[in-house]
Amino acid sequence: MPLHAFTDEAKAHGYIMVAALLPPAKLAPARQSIKALVMPGQRRIHFQKESNGRRKQILDTIATLGVEAIVYDGRRHTANKPARDACLARLVKDLVNLDVERLILETEEGALKSDKALIFAQLHSGGDGNALQYAHMRAYEESLLAIPDAIAWSWAKGGHWRARVNEIVTDVRKV
Repeated sequence: MPLHAFTDEAKAHGYIMVAALLPPAKLAPARQSIKALVMPGQRRIHFQKESNGRRKQILDTIATLGVEAIVYDGRRHTANKPARDACLARLVKDLVNLDVERLILETEEGALKSDKALIFAQLHSGGDGNALQYAHMRAYEESLLAIPDAIAWSWAKGGHWRARVNEIVTDVRKV
């Protein structure tokens, strides 16, 4: 079954990247559910800036969407750039193997050029990854980027926040 992947990161407690996976048939209902959570005056959901009550509401909604997530743990790297590169390289390889059709990454200022070069290299190293389409977007352009944002923040925060997303996270890959 083809999938779409949405990716964001957390850097507060060491670098992690999260890929949230959804089948195409669930994209429209998921977008509708996430957009319904955006408060008046908000352009988008930014999990870090939400109150704890809103965080719980957002995570409860995400839990109903049929999302599966993979956490890429780059905390063994001492700097964000090599951690991001390692996580992204592994993520692209995994997505090709999972037959993901489309990858949407939240735009990270300063990383766009190197991301594109790394993704291009990964897709052309295996010979059959050309089918994966990808784009960098801002979170207000693609509401589903709120999903990996929430999962990444919760996973990085640990404790009861991690426990809330534990059912959604299907794998953790240390890179």
